[in-house]
Amino acid sequence: MSIDRVIDKVDAEARKRAIQVFRERFKMILDQLQKGENPTLVLPKRTLSNTIYDEKRKMLLLGPEKLRRSLFNLHEAKKFMQTMLMAKIIYEALVNDEYPTIRDLYYRGKHTIVFVDDRGRRIEENTWDEQKESDAVIRDIEVFTGMLREEMLILSKEKGKVVGNMRIRSGNDVIDLSKMGHGAWAIEPTPDLIEFLDVDAEFVLVIEKDAVFQQLHRIGFWRKYRAILVTSAGQPDRATRRFVRRLNEELGLPVYILTDADPYGWYIYSVFKIGSITLSYESERLATPKARFLGVSMTDIFGDERKKPYLTETERRNFIIKAKDADIKRAEELRNYKWFQTPQWRKEIDIFLRKKAKLEIEALAGKGLRFLAFKYIPEKIETGDFIE
Repeated sequence: MSIDRVIDKVDAEARKRAIQVFRERFKMILDQLQKGENPTLVLPKRTLSNTIYDEKRKMLLLGPEKLRRSLFNLHEAKKFMQTMLMAKIIYEALVNDEYPTIRDLYYRGKHTIVFVDDRGRRIEENTWDEQKESDAVIRDIEVFTGMLREEMLILSKEKGKVVGNMRIRSGNDVIDLSKMGHGAWAIEPTPDLIEFLDVDAEFVLVIEKDAVFQQLHRIGFWRKYRAILVTSAGQPDRATRRFVRRLNEELGLPVYILTDADPYGWYIYSVFKIGSITLSYESERLATPKARFLGVSMTDIFGDERKKPYLTETERRNFIIKAKDADIKRAEELRNYKWFQTPQWRKEIDIFLRKKAKLEIEALAGKGLRFLAFKYIPEKIETGDFIE
């Protein structure tokens, strides 16, 4: 059998599974209609109040609360219609061998329904006005079906990138991630369809900033230290999070995360590690609970009783940025999250709030790229100076 046929089969099987799940889950609506009952969808609530931090598993999970969405309920009818409309569009795309984007789905379902009410008035009702409405409906369908949208072969914009001594199979091609030139491989929107062929690496380094990722790539960091380099280019997309989870879970590679020393960088780390509130229903597939925060930390900047700071007093004056009110507000929010209430994180956040100062990763490169690549990062990994 040719490689083409094997890969086509893998893709076709993913589509077949999604179609089967749709048929099984939405059959209940047809059964209700045939029995003359009020069609009703029962699905978990995707709300902050129904999001639970599981301290044992170290991830955000969806709680037990459910919501009921019925057709013959004035307050729920539109949401019910939106859900069924989006399910129909996704199902048809699966059956027709299509690969819609989330933007496609927005437009495919965007139209105006015109009707006359019992008083003879002409009423116009839009299915949805903005993409955030249709995106929320897609998330509801994910919860209802138990499938990620990627498993439904719904595509989104590529964001994360990866480079390292590793070969993968994607589609019909075998890709050598060590031969990307000065560039890197863009992590595809359907990371579960990637096959890991072989890897020669000791750890994964996830970098918040794309520019720093490029610097470390060009200087040969991943070759010297046998690393897989990944960048999320800011807040990580779902594909990058799932890819990192697979590297850790399936290949057993330790994951270290490097972000700016500010509340937004720390939250990016927590999204990788424990999941996000918005997607808590998929943390088990997207989060990497064993991920470790490498830096940049407040104690890297100012030192503590355990270690000397990496920056001199002059460098601190030159590199530190004064925290803005929004930074301070965000830090106070993080302090209230259970997963940031460990002794180490309380210390980090307290130092930040006391000093009202932050630092970008690039500031360490300001000491020289070789300092960042060949001293700071490897030294922290070797000494175990990270936060879990």
